[in-house]
Amino acid sequence: MRAGSAARAVVLAGLLVLSACRTTPTAEIEAPPPPPPEELAVVPVGENWQAVIRAEDRDRLTRLDSAWETALAAARARGLSGRTAAEGELLEPGAGLPRSALPPGSYRCRVVRLATVRGRGALTAYPPYFCHVGVEGSLLSFTKQTGSERPGGYIWNDSDERQIFLGAMARGNDDVPPPYGDEEARDMAGIVERIGPFHYRIVLPWPASGATLDIVELVPSLPPGIED
Repeated sequence: MRAGSAARAVVLAGLLVLSACRTTPTAEIEAPPPPPPEELAVVPVGENWQAVIRAEDRDRLTRLDSAWETALAAARARGLSGRTAAEGELLEPGAGLPRSALPPGSYRCRVVRLATVRGRGALTAYPPYFCHVGVEGSLLSFTKQTGSERPGGYIWNDSDERQIFLGAMARGNDDVPPPYGDEEARDMAGIVERIGPFHYRIVLPWPASGATLDIVELVPSLPPGIED
């Protein structure tokens, strides 16, 4: 077996094992991924996310542990312990692993939302969709490629175990999201972590959706040419 074929076989085997542990994708995800999106309109200036983040979002990230505790306690109090456990490491607060950097490429993504209203919790898992991680200068970009609400933004290195996502929400006929910081109601701030082989998440505490936590799960799509 040629070296290239052997490498592809190893990658394919790992991805097949991972997919076997997950829910069957929707028809949208069974289709080929769309082409990479155009560049986001504005690349932020600054190698350090600390110089870009708004004070309110910095506070949200600082209180991430509290968001996890509040959201999971409320969900369990409502009898959702089985559903939270079924999501495995995706809903484990301390599941972040070293080497958190997202490899550029196409991903299958979905959102799990933990909301707390008047002390009561709820868990909503939305259908999967395609998203894309690109490279723009010294930063990674993240873009949701389908749907009426399409988050997009940039990812900064922070440590070996986490990266920082700062972005905004595109809606309707928007070609791209507004630049982070232009419209507070659309801004998004989260922590990017690797939680297993070929398995990543972006955790957004107290997002504009009104939830306590939005967790974006990312699993790489099959690399181009893997079927050859």
